[in-house]
Amino acid sequence: MDKDIEVWKQRNEILHKKVERMMEESREKDIALANALEVNESHQKLNGKLQMRITELEQDNLELHTDNKKLANQIEDQVERARKAGL
Repeated sequence: MDKDIEVWKQRNEILHKKVERMMEESREKDIALANALEVNESHQKLNGKLQMRITELEQDNLELHTDNKKLANQIEDQVERARKAGL
C-alpha cells in the first residue's frame, strides 16, 4: 500500500508540474494577445489617419485637375483670339 501511495504522489507531482507549465504558457499567450491587440489598435488608428490623408490628396488632385483644365481652356481661348487677330 505504501508503494501505491508513492506512485500516486509521483503522479500528482507530475500533474502539478504540468498544470504549472500550462498556466505559465497561458499567461504568456495572454500577454502576447494583449500586445497584438495593442499593436492592432495602433495600426487601425494609423490606417485611419492615412486614409484621411489619402482623401485629402485625392481632393487636392481633383482640384488641380480642374484648375489645369481651366488654364488649358484659357490658353486655347487666347490662342484662338491671337489667330483671329492675325498673329
